[in-house]
Amino acid sequence: MTEKPQADAVRVTARQVLRSRKMWVPAGVILSVFAFLLSLAYMGAIVNPRAAMHELPVGLVNSDAGAAQADGRLNIGQRITDGITAASTDGKVSWKQLTEQQARDEMAEGKLYGALVVPADFTSSVLALGDPARQGGQHPAVTILTNPAAGSLASSLASSVAQQAAHTASAHLGDQLTTAARQHQTLTADQQYLLADPISIRTDVGHALSENSGLGMTAFFYALLLVMCGFIGANVLNGLVDSGLGFAPSDLGPWHSHGPKAPIDRRHTLYTAWGLMAGLAIPMATLIMIASITVLGMDAGHLPLLWVFSYFGIVAVGISCLSILATFGTPGMFVSTFVFIALAIPSSGGTIPLETVPAFYRHLSVFEPMRQLTGGVRAILYFNASGDAGLFRAWTMMAVGLVLALALGYAATSFYERKGLHRHPETEASPALASSGK
Repeated sequence: MTEKPQADAVRVTARQVLRSRKMWVPAGVILSVFAFLLSLAYMGAIVNPRAAMHELPVGLVNSDAGAAQADGRLNIGQRITDGITAASTDGKVSWKQLTEQQARDEMAEGKLYGALVVPADFTSSVLALGDPARQGGQHPAVTILTNPAAGSLASSLASSVAQQAAHTASAHLGDQLTTAARQHQTLTADQQYLLADPISIRTDVGHALSENSGLGMTAFFYALLLVMCGFIGANVLNGLVDSGLGFAPSDLGPWHSHGPKAPIDRRHTLYTAWGLMAGLAIPMATLIMIASITVLGMDAGHLPLLWVFSYFGIVAVGISCLSILATFGTPGMFVSTFVFIALAIPSSGGTIPLETVPAFYRHLSVFEPMRQLTGGVRAILYFNASGDAGLFRAWTMMAVGLVLALALGYAATSFYERKGLHRHPETEASPALASSGK
């Protein structure tokens, strides 16, 4: 029904309201604290990734066949890789000594962000370079394999770490070659320059992505869409259910209405919102795929699996958010914002690799929903839906989160009802809803 203001009612102006401390103090405290905490959550993860770096996974491959010497077989590649691992004592990089095929396989599962490869002819190339009688030959080189599927920042950091290690090894090897060469001849300026930094560095893609993969970022933004649809959808449905059942007014432009309250308890109100979320996640998951893949041309495979994962991702986030709102009421909006947005994005590993964020965010990533969804979508889009690439973990944690959310919502609303904390006076039941059994 529409209410008309009485003609003799005392009119209150905006100036009078704005002069009241009751309007300024609560809003000022809440919004100021929110802005401060939100800034800490977002900026705390990205201020200095290198300082926070912890066990960044980088492959180290020695394919060097070595060369026979009078005193045994010489393998300079092995010396270099052993030196790199021995020098890495600060825990910032986790060097994994693998074969080249193993390194490529682990990059194809998202377990490595890059790799440094010493080729099979490395020792022979170095010996030829240090030979005074050398009349040309192949310059010793190492290859850095990148993994754009791990994310542009993760791949860039791994490449930077590998390059730094290669340059350090080149300088150390150059000192040895220069000292040895000077024992046999006087070096020219060109020879000194060549021997000072003998190793050249090449770059290759270890696990290639298709063109329309956003340089490894489409998985993160697709997962963000799932989270936003669940989060915003839950907040919208929470308001619509309350207004539809008469617990809150409904405004549509200039029209205002407030229907009678329905004789429904807290638990069944939450069941109603859950049911709507489960049903409306179907068109949301479908339209996300249509917009992303059909309209915009995003590269994606395993489309049925992607749809099922998208649907359950939206449902899990939406039901979790609705349970939080049912438990905390209006403050639940702030709680869910931090759980699903503020703390979730920095700990998702989508834009910033988890190995480069403070330990606080790495701990959050164990259960934060954004991390699970990003890992699952990335496995489907980039790693051939491999379970080891994060898909098994995503399904498991999503199921655990959904069960906990259902339990939280049921327990909280049941407790409130048992304590007599009802949302409606018994005398204000809606006859229409009561007769229809709603």
